[in-house]
Amino acid sequence: METKEIFEYLSALFNDVALQLDEEVPCIIVPRESIREVALQLRDDEKLLFDSLMCLSGVDGADGTLLAVYHLHSIKLEHKVTIKVIVQADDPHVPTVEKVWRIADWHEREAYDLIGIIFDGHRDLRRILLPYDWEGYPLRKDYEVPEFYNGMKVPY
Repeated sequence: METKEIFEYLSALFNDVALQLDEEVPCIIVPRESIREVALQLRDDEKLLFDSLMCLSGVDGADGTLLAVYHLHSIKLEHKVTIKVIVQADDPHVPTVEKVWRIADWHEREAYDLIGIIFDGHRDLRRILLPYDWEGYPLRKDYEVPEFYNGMKVPY
């Protein structure tokens, strides 16, 4: 299945959810409040069977938005799709999908650490690459590297 076919299929199943198709990228944009329900459908539906979350990335949209981007693959059906959830940077909450795809545990921690997306319901959301007491999210466009960290010059 191609992204447009998957979008049309999901739209028929979730007719009360404001799914959007971005044909330029291509990807399907899912409202954050529906990501868990849509993720379960993507994983469990026999026509979709997206059993592999290949990557989950956080992106600064540079317009006051943050994006959680999910790259999915169905090993059995050999198709792929990209899903996006867009939130405001001042309200960066997205429900976790770590119980849908177990590997999301690590990907969500990285997106939290570097971009600051807060995955609500994650069982252990904490920094994974930076020190626990690091302030800010270095992949945000407005991030300013601190001059010092614990008395050490940054960058060292």
